Amino acid sequence: MRRLSDQEGQQLLRITRRGTGSPIRLRRAMVVLASAGGNTVPAIARLVQADEDTIRQVIHRFNELGMASLDPRWAGGRPRQISSDDEQFVVTTANTRPESLGRPFTRWSIRKLTDYLCSQAARPITIGRSTSCGRAA
Repeated sequence: MRRLSDQEGQQLLRITRRGTGSPIRLRRAMVVLASAGGNTVPAIARLVQADEDTIRQVIHRFNELGMASLDPRWAGGRPRQISSDDEQFVVTTANTRPESLGRPFTRWSIRKLTDYLCSQAARPITIGRSTSCGRAA
């Protein structure tokens, strides 16, 4: 662990004392402070109830990036399967009474809504992985 600057030490203490904000940021700040205080990786792992490899990763990232390493970086997850326009169309359709769209029922079920959306020749929309507008997915 590299030596902390006075400013970094003060910021880390402020984060841990307040205990508010992101729990991930708080936990990472605790790890860095404990490491700067001379605690071993196994002792820090027991303190924050984490894996030793995770503790080492947090310390190495702090050494490289400084305070920025405390903030979680979300990867963004799975790519969107439906556009924002299609999503709005689905919401509008779901909020419309089926009778006004020529359907012989009063409420939408997921299956009925999916069938209706797939049947739209101008704009067929697939909802879910198991349904592919009448084709096997």
